[in-house]
Amino acid sequence: MSTNKVQLTYKLGGDLEINRLGYGGMQLTGEGVFGDAPDRENAIKVLQAAVAGGVNFLDTADSYGPHTNEVLFHDALKNDYDKIVIATKGGLTRPGPNVWVPNGNPEYIAQAIEDSLQRLQLKQIQLWQLHRVDPNFPIEETLKPVADAVKAGKIKHVGLSEVGIEEIEKAQKIVPIASVQNLYNLSERKWESIVDYTEQNNIAFIPWFPLASGPDKLKDKITHIAEAHNATVSQIALAWLLKRAANILLIPGTKSLHHLQDNLKAADIVLTDEEFEQLSK
Repeated sequence: MSTNKVQLTYKLGGDLEINRLGYGGMQLTGEGVFGDAPDRENAIKVLQAAVAGGVNFLDTADSYGPHTNEVLFHDALKNDYDKIVIATKGGLTRPGPNVWVPNGNPEYIAQAIEDSLQRLQLKQIQLWQLHRVDPNFPIEETLKPVADAVKAGKIKHVGLSEVGIEEIEKAQKIVPIASVQNLYNLSERKWESIVDYTEQNNIAFIPWFPLASGPDKLKDKITHIAEAHNATVSQIALAWLLKRAANILLIPGTKSLHHLQDNLKAADIVLTDEEFEQLSK
């Protein structure tokens, strides 16, 4: 059986070399992604353990909490800022738990950038992502203050979330796009063409819900492969994504130190080409 070892690092934006297995902070919030982490001390331990385990790309957003997650990232990781890349997002407002409202008003976006810089206590956001395109504003208008922030040195690289090729190409006319963050995993493949497009155009692809929001949905399909590797279903799901395309950056989130360690071990699993094809059907 053919086995090709995957490249485990990626140069984000062409210049920030990061480990492809990262961490996403959304679960370190209250119920409905609203309010601070119920056990803040544990949340800090999880973030610090992620970095200690080799993670140097971590994803947050101003809407997680809202706002509390960015403050948590600073409090947990400020001593590691020189060796990690923090990505954040803006463009969604949070009237209540599990409620997400796009706001692409350029004035709002400009203020959101300033507020994220303050909460994270960064001089420059290394990757700022538009969390959702607001249909009430042309994407060109929404991204104007983002381009201004890049010129001012407040943002290094810019990403988009839940977008198709047309939106990426419109955005590229305003500011270079370094990443796209869309829903994608073994069981949700509607953005397959975007994975290919981003790979061909040197844009990072960051799947959200990389474990299909719970690995049980995948269990029947991949249990036998997991057993062959003495691995968990979640680890196989992550290993498949790492092999799917070299530009995929993973940000599985968890509030459990045990699950964090399990996720990090996925980088050690090398699927054979046959196993990859079997899972891809």
